[in-house]
Amino acid sequence: MLRSHRLRSGMILLIVGLLLAASGCGGNSKVNAQTNMPPPMVQVAVVERRDVSLTSEWIATMDGYINAEIQPHVSGYLIRQNYREGSFVRKGEVLFEIDPRPFQAALDQVKGQLAQNQAQVVQAQAQLAKVNQDVARDTPLAQARAIAQSQLDNDLQAKAGAEAAVVAAQAAVTAAQASVEQAKLNLSFTKIVSLVDGIAGIAKAQIGDLVITSSVLTSVSQVDPIKVYFPISEQDYLRAQKIGTRAASVQSTPLKGVALTLVLADSSTYPHPGGVLWTDRQVDPSTGTIRVAAAFPNPGNILRPGEYGRVRAVTEERHDALLVPQAAVTELQGVNQVAVVGSDNKVRIQNVQLGSQVGANWIVNQSLEAGDRVVVGGIQYAREGATVNPLPVTATKGAQ
Repeated sequence: MLRSHRLRSGMILLIVGLLLAASGCGGNSKVNAQTNMPPPMVQVAVVERRDVSLTSEWIATMDGYINAEIQPHVSGYLIRQNYREGSFVRKGEVLFEIDPRPFQAALDQVKGQLAQNQAQVVQAQAQLAKVNQDVARDTPLAQARAIAQSQLDNDLQAKAGAEAAVVAAQAAVTAAQASVEQAKLNLSFTKIVSLVDGIAGIAKAQIGDLVITSSVLTSVSQVDPIKVYFPISEQDYLRAQKIGTRAASVQSTPLKGVALTLVLADSSTYPHPGGVLWTDRQVDPSTGTIRVAAAFPNPGNILRPGEYGRVRAVTEERHDALLVPQAAVTELQGVNQVAVVGSDNKVRIQNVQLGSQVGANWIVNQSLEAGDRVVVGGIQYAREGATVNPLPVTATKGAQ
């Protein structure tokens, strides 16, 4: 019994020893495997130094280049609408018609008054001619004392009165002629025409309505070119003074001569560039912005008043700027960092200060050098002092 017990104990100790030996060999193999693993692969891009143009973007609203409110010059009843709402109309095209009959009657009446006044002129001129004959006949007789001097005096007084009557009759004719012209004008005003070439809006009066001179019947907007208004900040305004064609006077217009790009509400880029027309006289103290008006060609009248968009323009030229892909920048506790891979393939974590965005890149301060390799893929392996296997990526791939 004692011998068998000792035998079993020896076998157990042997088995335990074998297990411990096997365990030790496995651990060493894991350590060796980890030691022999290659450095992790990361993607790197090269820091560029080049001249860049910085753009700014502003919310914009569109309006007609000219907005004409169509109002009648005379009061009356509408009898006809000659245009289709929302259609293109030409300057001088008849849009509405007012009942012309009262104005035709008024014209006929003043024409009759003119004829009567003209007849009075003829009558006054005939009376003046008779008085002149009396004066011519009685003057030598009075000088020869063949007639009384009082008779000649009466003739001269009658002549003055006849001359005054002729002048009054002629004045009445002039007034009547003016009344005729006004009546003709009023009659022409019964045809209400467009003042500009443009898009006619919805009619605000219907056939049969009594309209007066303060009534607005519709609006016509010239939309080619179309005006675009956008507010720019004081900072953009000051930077824009250095861009474009500047006049020698203090009345120079910021961004004058700079091509503007219009981005529409569906994020598409409008194909026709525009230009600045004018800048408002003052900065709005409540918003800190100044209003700018631009004009864009609008063939086909695609753009309409009231639309929104974004205007984009170059506001600053930056020389020798350092550009780092956005994918290379990480943030840790409010500090922006990039992982730089040195010539020995070791990683160095570098803090950077970001400037403006240029496409898929950031402008950074001088903490980097042109040609530095920064990690844009596999950043989880880019720890301070770690050795990595850098794989260059093309600029196009890095931008994606």
